[in-house]
Amino acid sequence: MVQLFFDGGGFMWPILVIFIIGLIFVLERLIHLIKGLGLNENFAASLSETIKNNGIENAISDCENKTGPVANLCLSALERADRGPSESQAALENVGSVEMASLEKNMTWISLCIATAPMMGFLGTVWGMIQAFNDIKAANDISPAVVAGGISVALLTTAFGLVVAIVLQLFQNTCLYIIDNQIVTMQKSATTLLNAIKDNSK
Repeated sequence: MVQLFFDGGGFMWPILVIFIIGLIFVLERLIHLIKGLGLNENFAASLSETIKNNGIENAISDCENKTGPVANLCLSALERADRGPSESQAALENVGSVEMASLEKNMTWISLCIATAPMMGFLGTVWGMIQAFNDIKAANDISPAVVAGGISVALLTTAFGLVVAIVLQLFQNTCLYIIDNQIVTMQKSATTLLNAIKDNSK
């Protein structure tokens, strides 16, 4: 495998750099997203019970001890609960947009790496083909040995670029799956908590 990498020529190195950069962004996203997986709509349900039995202040204390988008969303609503359900709903909408943007942060950079890696591989292949034809011209011979060697080396960059794109795409889809689930959880939690605040204000 290492020998194939070196056989691919100079274009293999920028593809490797793209792969490393993509992995850095993927790991950053996964760490950030996994931290927020500890809470789900059950947390909002427990806050509703706390509001009903012990009041808003105790529910706020519960949120302050937690981390993640669900906790941040619930906290924003509870801090404005004394101003009425409409204020809580506005806070949920505003903070919800911020939290969604936070979940999707740096995903565009992963997409850029996925798109750039195979294109760099294709460029390496084209460059390798040019060199292969130059070798044929220099040798004044179009024998299979002269042609096959150059083309084989040229195609390695395309193969490596595609492998990098496929691996990063799998990681990106994993991140997107987690993000979609988190958004659904946030929406369910917001609805549950807002209903509890409305019941408490009656």
